[in-house]
Amino acid sequence: MNQESRTLIAVFISMMIIIGWQEWYVKPLVANQDPAVITDNTSVQAAPHTLRQPIVESAADVVEAGKNKGERVTFNNAEILGSINLVGARVDDLVLRNYRERVQYSSDNITLLAPSHTNHSYFAEFGWISPDKTVIVPNSKTLWTADKSNIEANEMVKLHWVNPQGVRFEIHLTMTNDFMFLVEQAVHNNSGKPIELKQYALLNRIDDFQKDSSMVVHEGGIGVFEGKLQEIAFEDMKNTPTYHTNSGWLGFSDKYWLTALIPHNDFDAGYSAFNVHGAPRLQADMSSASVTIETGNNNSQAMFFFAGAKKLDLLDFYRNRFNIPLFDRAVDFGVLYFITKPLLELLHSIYGYVGNFGIAILILTILIKILLFPLAYKGYKGMNKMKALQPHMTELREKHKDDASAMQTAMMELYRKEQVNPLSGCLPILLQAPVFFALYKVLYVSIEMRHAPFFGWIHDLSAPDPTTIFNLFGLIPWAPPALLMVGVFPLLMASTMYIQQRMSPEPPDPAQAQVMRLLPLVFLFMFAAFPVGLVVYWSWSNVISITQQLLIKQMMGENKRTRHHLAKEAATHNPKKKK
Repeated sequence: MNQESRTLIAVFISMMIIIGWQEWYVKPLVANQDPAVITDNTSVQAAPHTLRQPIVESAADVVEAGKNKGERVTFNNAEILGSINLVGARVDDLVLRNYRERVQYSSDNITLLAPSHTNHSYFAEFGWISPDKTVIVPNSKTLWTADKSNIEANEMVKLHWVNPQGVRFEIHLTMTNDFMFLVEQAVHNNSGKPIELKQYALLNRIDDFQKDSSMVVHEGGIGVFEGKLQEIAFEDMKNTPTYHTNSGWLGFSDKYWLTALIPHNDFDAGYSAFNVHGAPRLQADMSSASVTIETGNNNSQAMFFFAGAKKLDLLDFYRNRFNIPLFDRAVDFGVLYFITKPLLELLHSIYGYVGNFGIAILILTILIKILLFPLAYKGYKGMNKMKALQPHMTELREKHKDDASAMQTAMMELYRKEQVNPLSGCLPILLQAPVFFALYKVLYVSIEMRHAPFFGWIHDLSAPDPTTIFNLFGLIPWAPPALLMVGVFPLLMASTMYIQQRMSPEPPDPAQAQVMRLLPLVFLFMFAAFPVGLVVYWSWSNVISITQQLLIKQMMGENKRTRHHLAKEAATHNPKKKK
């Protein structure tokens, strides 16, 4: 088996092991753990009835309340546009200006947030809870008054409502020039008696969207509590605990989009799942510590609210500027974070120079291949030594075919005599596998690859190759089923993989050789459904690997001829003395 075949197998096996470990061991383990020991530093307790239940009830009510269009405050900047519903003071209308549903320019923009009565309901709500049932607090049906009807970047709108007891509630929303809002909730107690309140905020969405089926990227609840990243699958939200923390954030993460609540003070956070009129809904909510406001006094607390695209440079900016812990981890870098993030940052840098994401992928692949060339060279040398011993190993297997112990002893003696380590070829390849998997992850989660053109017929690197050989790449007016959508780049990937196999001798084991011959065909249909950006990477990686393999063979051949020439020259100048 040659180096690159081993590399592909190692990468594939590594992917399966890591994904399998996360899906079938880590997640069930966390789900079955005692809540008190889920994290070392996070205090976890059962959801308090006085906190979570009123929020859930309020969220359930909003379906009817949302049907009242009411008045709205519009907002827009370079990245987003939308409006705030004055009924309930909810941000339930937000469109991403620079991202579309499909690659066509005529396609609709991405609607991230939508009112509660729509098919894709998704909104943020801010309010108060009081353990004193006599205190009237605003709810999802409250009609708020605004001091202006429209805001733009770095402008603030002030909403207020006064309850029958004389308590004035205010919500101030300031929009930045991207996806972030500053939300300040203030209370002025003019009721004539002390009141006890808790500030809360929630994100509520209907669970009717398509989830990523690849198991490569997390989609669901996400949060950071006491410095620990928590990822909660949608199907697990009915059983999640409440987290108490003095720093962090919580929200919902899709493949490319994020909504997050980022309080400035201590808070309790939790997730829940329930049905409203038969529709499944999901909720992430937080509440502050209870405060007592004396008569005539005021209280205010602030938080950030993020709703937009998971652009790494922007997440890093907010993480550093406002000390938001692990905010960059909203991008699902996976278990190889320490490799994946630097690769993504390097890819962004290259893209900044060349202006084409496909070309940036090609350049990054070259750089990685150059970086890993010493390992590739060492691995090929080790396998070449093992290849030279194949005839001797075959003889030993035949000689000791009835005695496994004797055969093993003879093999070890052969390795010792020839000074060969049987793992010398595999170890360098296994060391490369995490890098290749990390790069695969980078290309899969990077929002820059979404709707990014390459050349010719490739208008979206995040979608599969749209061509197929089964209709002669569009010459025949027939749309094959998805299984037969085998385009140009999957064919190129499989062809280069086949060439790599032909450049090296087949394994001595006939069964193994048969598997290796079928591998390009298996990968052909498997990669046909992958984003074409990934297939471009694998195809280009194969081409570079073939070139490297030819170069290594030439280098080893030159070294062998040089050693032979020096030995011959030494024998000429130092002839053996006759006896």
